[in-house]
Amino acid sequence: MRGNLYIVSAPSGSGKTTLLQYLLRQFNDLKFSVSHTTRQPRKGERNGVDYFFTDRETFLAMVDREEFLEWAEYQGQLYGTSRTFVEGNLEAGKDVILDIDVQGALQVKSKMPGAVSIFILPPSFAELERRLRARRLEPEDTIRRRLEIARGEIVFYRDYNYIIVNDVLEDSVLLLEAIVRGGDLPSRQEDRIKDIISSFGGLG
Repeated sequence: MRGNLYIVSAPSGSGKTTLLQYLLRQFNDLKFSVSHTTRQPRKGERNGVDYFFTDRETFLAMVDREEFLEWAEYQGQLYGTSRTFVEGNLEAGKDVILDIDVQGALQVKSKMPGAVSIFILPPSFAELERRLRARRLEPEDTIRRRLEIARGEIVFYRDYNYIIVNDVLEDSVLLLEAIVRGGDLPSRQEDRIKDIISSFGGLG
């Protein structure tokens, strides 16, 4: 039986990485697709574990050889998902989860309409900004760019199968686990989601 493909997207600072770390500890057979990127590794990141770090020339050569299921440019850096890794594991009956932005998610969904897509929302724009600043990883101009990118990404939440508002970590983890297990989930909290979108200055 062919495996299931899960797509997880979120604005930077929404807590997506932490949620996925918890999820992968619960599901040993769930395969995480490590993306290729041209950006420099951050402190503590390991090649082949967090990302496959490569240079722009090598990345673009892989694009020419159609080695990516999807790829996109984010803040001047390139990110891509290995076609061989994803399709090979799915064919072997393994479930695969992708951590990709909205551009990449749209590309994958167009090629694999059966993929299950999940969008992680922060509780508000103010909370997203607080989390980004609390990380103390980036200069002010980078944080501002991330916030502007988040404003553009947030409007795509309607294109996803599931929405998780990541305010209480334990609750969000349980919801993510339930999606992977194929269990029942609470209905969308449309009024709350509209309030969150409005806090970004967008339409709910």
